[in-house]
Amino acid sequence: MKYEEWEPIYLEICDYFSFDPAEDDRAAHILANLTKQNASNLLKQLIARKTVTVCGNAPSLSQELDRIKGVIIAADAASEALLRHGITPDVIVTDLDGIDDYAADLNRKGTILVVHAHGDNIPRIKTWVPILTGPLVLTTQGRPFDHVYNYGGFTDGDRAVFMAREMQASDIKLVGFDMDDPDVTPMKKGKLLWAGKLLSFCGYEL
Repeated sequence: MKYEEWEPIYLEICDYFSFDPAEDDRAAHILANLTKQNASNLLKQLIARKTVTVCGNAPSLSQELDRIKGVIIAADAASEALLRHGITPDVIVTDLDGIDDYAADLNRKGTILVVHAHGDNIPRIKTWVPILTGPLVLTTQGRPFDHVYNYGGFTDGDRAVFMAREMQASDIKLVGFDMDDPDVTPMKKGKLLWAGKLLSFCGYEL
């Protein structure tokens, strides 16, 4: 997705949540200064013309494991849930708030981490990025620059779908997504609302 297409949606999201775009931009530049890693070509080679399964972290994930096919993309904490079932994700899309030390180990062994910067996760960026030694792709929800990309999307799950589309996956399956989870905070409820809207933009009705 071109940034010119994404920007009006992004600004609407910022207005909805009272996010400051300048803080998102600051976080992205901090991320860019911490690493020059750029595994975007490797990511495209992995995904292009392949079937991809994007795994969300809803409780339903454990009941849908038999639907997982092709390249496995985990949205943040879904990666740990997959590991508990003996499944190693090929890619983890994360803003770093749902991962633990296992993700650094997976990254060292070749799992691509798509690390996202936004205004609220600067401390996590500073803590995690220096210890990630494997392939990284850096993303922002604001204007992209240098080796920091914006494929579209807002939450880890829908960003993973937008990314797979941008990388020309032949088919994108979703498992572990629940847009109507009642047991969430008001902030999370708002994020699920926007995730649903964005997935609808990609042709999914959840």
